[in-house]
Amino acid sequence: MSDPRQYQFDLPSDSRPPHANLDEEWYPGIQQTWEKSTTRRIYDPIFGVRAIVIHATAGSSSEGAVSVMRAGKASFHWLVPDEDEAQHGQFVWACAPEARAAWHVRNAVSHPGVWAGRKKINHFSLGVEVVNRATASDAFSHWQMAMTARIVRYAWAKYPNLRHVVSHARLDPERRTDPGAHFPWEDFKNHVLTGADDPIGALIAATTNANDIDPSREDLCPACAWQPTLV
Repeated sequence: MSDPRQYQFDLPSDSRPPHANLDEEWYPGIQQTWEKSTTRRIYDPIFGVRAIVIHATAGSSSEGAVSVMRAGKASFHWLVPDEDEAQHGQFVWACAPEARAAWHVRNAVSHPGVWAGRKKINHFSLGVEVVNRATASDAFSHWQMAMTARIVRYAWAKYPNLRHVVSHARLDPERRTDPGAHFPWEDFKNHVLTGADDPIGALIAATTNANDIDPSREDLCPACAWQPTLV
């Protein structure tokens, strides 16, 4: 059995995905929770994002996780539905604006392997919650693992300084064990690094880069082409 306190890998800077595709929908009504459950980041909301933290809810439903945001006790950027929820297999819930700091890690904790041990991790990280009871009887589905990896790849493509993928347990080992020993961390890591189960990446890779297209081709009808005299 693996130890969630050891869950961490770093994203290679020379292998960033060329696209940022994610099937996500805002959780209904979640916007009303933001004022009391998120904070303005102290770092740049694009260049300051250095880590993404993987959590498990220790509960049985997305609704239960969202209740914590409604109470103003914690928050997270994405929520991955459980297999007995209608949204499972379709999309993940977006719950907090990426530009704001969600409250998913205690401000007092840090790890030397995550941005040189800086505290206030929420301000330079993104938080992902996976709905799971965190027990041996509640296995993570393949889709949950793959979609969590998809979220990481989406963020990796979007944030140029994102480097650390880490468990909540590694950051706060005295109080937290999530995403738990039963989370398929090695499979998850492989999906993140290789883009497995991501057909969009292959379609984009098969497309000619705009910088390699000959501008003299002008494959556009004359009537549709831009005319300087009309501007």
